[in-house]
Amino acid sequence: MSLLEISSFAAGQWVAPGAGARNISSAITGEVIATAGNDALDVQSMLDYARNVGGPNLRKLTFHDRARMLKALASHLGKNKQALYDLSFDTGATQADTMIDVDGGIGTVFVFASKGRREMPDAHVYLDGEVEQLSRNGTFLGQHICTPLQGVAIHINAFNFPVWGMLEKLAPTLLAGVPAIVKPATNTCYVTELAVRLMLESGILPDGALQLVSGGLGDMLDHVTMQDVVGFTGSADTAMKLRTNPVIVENSVRFVAEQDSLNCSILGPDAVPGTPEFDLFIKEVSREMTTKAGQKCTAVRRIITPEAQTEAVIEALSARFDKTTIGDPRNESTRMGALVSNGQKRDVLEKAAIIATEATRVYGDPETFTVEGADKDKGAFVPPMLFHCENPDAAQRIHDTEAFGPVSTVMGYRDLGHAVELANRGMGSLVASCITNDPSVARDVAIGAGAYHGRLYFNNRDSMKESTGHGSPLPHMVHGGPGRAGGGEELGGVRGVKHYMQRTAIQGSPAILSAIGDKWVPGATEVKGPAHPFTRTFHELSIGETLNTDPRIVTLDDIEHFANFTGDTFYAHMDEDAAQRNPFFPGRVAHGYLLLSFAAGMFVEPNEGPVLANTGLDSLRFMKPVSAGDSIKVRLTVKKKTPRNEEYGEVRWHVTLTNQDDELVAEYELLTMNAY
Repeated sequence: MSLLEISSFAAGQWVAPGAGARNISSAITGEVIATAGNDALDVQSMLDYARNVGGPNLRKLTFHDRARMLKALASHLGKNKQALYDLSFDTGATQADTMIDVDGGIGTVFVFASKGRREMPDAHVYLDGEVEQLSRNGTFLGQHICTPLQGVAIHINAFNFPVWGMLEKLAPTLLAGVPAIVKPATNTCYVTELAVRLMLESGILPDGALQLVSGGLGDMLDHVTMQDVVGFTGSADTAMKLRTNPVIVENSVRFVAEQDSLNCSILGPDAVPGTPEFDLFIKEVSREMTTKAGQKCTAVRRIITPEAQTEAVIEALSARFDKTTIGDPRNESTRMGALVSNGQKRDVLEKAAIIATEATRVYGDPETFTVEGADKDKGAFVPPMLFHCENPDAAQRIHDTEAFGPVSTVMGYRDLGHAVELANRGMGSLVASCITNDPSVARDVAIGAGAYHGRLYFNNRDSMKESTGHGSPLPHMVHGGPGRAGGGEELGGVRGVKHYMQRTAIQGSPAILSAIGDKWVPGATEVKGPAHPFTRTFHELSIGETLNTDPRIVTLDDIEHFANFTGDTFYAHMDEDAAQRNPFFPGRVAHGYLLLSFAAGMFVEPNEGPVLANTGLDSLRFMKPVSAGDSIKVRLTVKKKTPRNEEYGEVRWHVTLTNQDDELVAEYELLTMNAY
């Protein structure tokens, strides 16, 4: 078989391997299958190309434009994922492992595309938080905004997820409007290269948005600026070398790290053998140890069980491992494939030997296990290795040594406080899980362990059918952790997008804030439209367009009719003496929902038109009661417009009700869907 030549994509050109290229071996056979790397890459040209071509091209687009771009990318990758599956077997991954990588990565891009359309504006500025009142009369206000950094994101990824690891960083970066230079781990870069080729050849991305380094980065990090971001996944030692680069330190370059993590899983004291929770715990732990041959940053490394259940857990896990077929990942019968390389195999065995100084191996002899369909001496195969530590309080290495493979240690706890203490001995992890059917146990774990772990995963008989698993980071939630885990945060929905934007405090008049944010701010200029706003299409409406209604008097008959018709005969509406005893009311008052109903009748246009539906209201507040004989009038203003699909968009209206003395009675935001 001819060697694959894994190229880089630099400054708009594919660059073949050259001086300094490395050989890449199959995890199954140990044979060289590819070569990658080129020391002659012009890293400054790559950075310039990203900053001067990619950045401006992306920043021309709105958040919605970029979200649609992500959706198109995900769809294109989905149509071509079989090629990625086929290429991934030589990484040691089974078909199931590869689906986690490829399908998980594509799904992550889809989620960010959806969040970009649903939670971000069709604009170039993201408003972060509410308007702050900085003056007595509201003429001087504050607002936080986020705008794209004007540099480049350099993504340095690990070997274990060559597709998902790239896409989970790339999706929020592109959504933010920042170009990326992707540097995958060399051992599996051939899979990443194919994914990048598919995206670039699709024509979906603008020029300069994405570049690829197959091999070493050279001195690229010596040329970063305060507008750049470095995202890293890998070992703590490498993270330390990168984050202490003098240029990164001097320029305060954003550095987002996801590194070593001694994740744990706690078996709740209620989860005894015979309960659904005990069976679930065994299933979760065994799956986390064997999926991707344990090469997951979120895999369970420490198994924390009640002392009384330790032997039962060891026996149950051993029984499951007995049924785990190890072999050629291309075979359907294989349940666990190989580690990524023989170098990784040596590292895992060395780390397992360190753990063995404090714990006894109770399952998995690396000398005598069986491999089906492959040569275990030539390939990077190891068995699941389970250790038992009898005295976890006195031990240290089981709490600070991560064997990045199918290796985990069982340890017993005396009580729940002791379990939390052991969980926190890892000094920071990406995830800790607790399998329990007792909410009070979950609460105590959350309070005691939350500060040490980026994610806490609870599961039991109620959620087990729909839960995603201990080791599954989701794009909706933060992926990262404190301390040993790197202190970074990836994913997390829009929160992840903000890593690639600058948060800036804007101060000024309502009109200025409205202009910057494409969102009407109370106090800004109101615009009178040429016709009733409900007769105007989504595109015809202008931000700030306002309708002021004539007043309507609220009568006692209105209040009593509404009370009897709806059944809401609360005393404040029907009993004068009781209402006067209430400190909030001067006597009988109109229902708040009566006022809302009257308001709708005052501003509505009843005939068929571009308003398709009222989809709700937000931020409703009642400020002042309305008594019989008072009058109310309504002001309806277009606050914000958000396209939803090819046929209609959402209009957010700011609505105020005032009385005969121009005092504010009620305020809310109305949502309608309007045809284009």
